[in-house]
Amino acid sequence: MNNARPSTIAILGPGGVGGLLAGLLSRAGHKVICLAGESTAETLNRDGISVRSAHFGDFAASVTATTHLTESVDFCLITCKQTALNAALERVPADTLADGLVLPLLNGVEHPDLLRKRYEPEHVVPGVIRVESTRTAPGVITHGSPFAQIDLASATAPQERIEAAAAVLADAGVHTRVLPDEAATLWAKMAFLAPMALLTTRYDITVGDLRTRHRDELLTLVGEATAVARACGAESDAATVMTAYNAFPAETKSSMQRDAEAGSALELDAIGGALLRAADRNGVEAPLAARLVTELAATAQPA
Repeated sequence: MNNARPSTIAILGPGGVGGLLAGLLSRAGHKVICLAGESTAETLNRDGISVRSAHFGDFAASVTATTHLTESVDFCLITCKQTALNAALERVPADTLADGLVLPLLNGVEHPDLLRKRYEPEHVVPGVIRVESTRTAPGVITHGSPFAQIDLASATAPQERIEAAAAVLADAGVHTRVLPDEAATLWAKMAFLAPMALLTTRYDITVGDLRTRHRDELLTLVGEATAVARACGAESDAATVMTAYNAFPAETKSSMQRDAEAGSALELDAIGGALLRAADRNGVEAPLAARLVTELAATAQPA
């Protein structure tokens, strides 16, 4: 992958996050192939991607869309929901991907093992993205947060290839870092995301209401999540996470909460379930997380 030339990039799941990245990468001059269902692919081929963003500006961008990857790419961004991951991966055959990198920007911490069983381990570069972005219709994206930040880290991929992919994303306008520790990178987001996802969804409130009306529970759950993260080898501090919460836009809703509002399947197992499994493996008590997962599972749509 050479940042001096336009790259060819696949986007598996052109929803709120994937659609935003597809638009930004296309605007930057790269060839973008969106992988989606037949009707969505038809719409994207006809109308392209339309982005509304106070941060990046309002713009339209052309993309190619198809149901299955049929040509080699420099890298494939996986931005579908965890609930759809197994089925979505059928759109990216390992032999077609060939030497292309796999960059999952998924919630949770367990998916890298799944991807390394399906694709060459040295091609898998897990990452996390911090953004609020919503697909309001196929190809129509509203980016609501005043930021879009990606961290990449891989225990198996060559450093120079990770840095090349990061440069492409950064050149498209996304603040992108390459970090040295994969587990620490994934758990740094998980320690923040799990409390937000579980509590905003359980009580149907924004982050602003969470840190005021339910602050005691937020403090408790952040304590549980950071304890699990530390047990998994990540440096994680509750005070640091709370500082991030205090600075977060008050009107933000979690993606799990938006899925609940839409009647869609929740990423409850990938977030809450993974947190509890890690807690159990490491002997960490997480009673509030367990209670919230149980309560949400009782009302959640099936995956």
